[in-house]
Amino acid sequence: MKHKTIYNKGQAQLFKNKYLEMLTKTHPAVIWGMYIPIVAGLLFIANHRYHIEVRNVIFLFFGGMLFWTFFEYIAHRFVFHFISDNPRLKRISYVLHGNHHEYPRDRERLFMPPVPSLILATALFLLHYLFLWDYTWAFFPGFMFGYLLYASMHYAIHAYAPPFKFMKPLWRNHHLHHYKEEHLGFGVSNTFWDRLFGTMFDLTKNAEDPEKTKALQFEKKK
Repeated sequence: MKHKTIYNKGQAQLFKNKYLEMLTKTHPAVIWGMYIPIVAGLLFIANHRYHIEVRNVIFLFFGGMLFWTFFEYIAHRFVFHFISDNPRLKRISYVLHGNHHEYPRDRERLFMPPVPSLILATALFLLHYLFLWDYTWAFFPGFMFGYLLYASMHYAIHAYAPPFKFMKPLWRNHHLHHYKEEHLGFGVSNTFWDRLFGTMFDLTKNAEDPEKTKALQFEKKK
């Protein structure tokens, strides 16, 4: 999935059909507006219908958020960066994530758009339910809220400079993932799993290149 050129303008065309192409784009506010009521509704069901105590709802919710960080790492490393010589699998990889590496300034494809997002969320909910049963109603909202925070963090990394000094290594890790080595630095919302599994950049040896970093960030509106 390695791209020789990073395009600072424009966006990839994923489908020839204009309606399918439209379904691949979205704005962060749309996804937040769609999922917050769903998250709230699931938590309400967990407490009022399945009678899960509030303290357990809170525990499961934060457990779901923590599990998201692991899922984020695994999905980014083994699904989004899947290596294959099969043309169809290459195409799927490009649609899922490769286009972002080629066009990192594309604002409209940092959040998964509504239709595929809801399909995937439903499938993941059912998968969670196989293991957690009724506890899924409290665990899955945390998992989805973790996704919202991750996607927002990803958006911020491409849009702004780190707001606090302690966040700078997180920004640098993702910038290095883009322009130095895409098979390292898979964590976006955190670097814990990169450090644990040995895919973390040595930030003392990989200084941030201001020009390349700037090329990965959104073009400032004049």
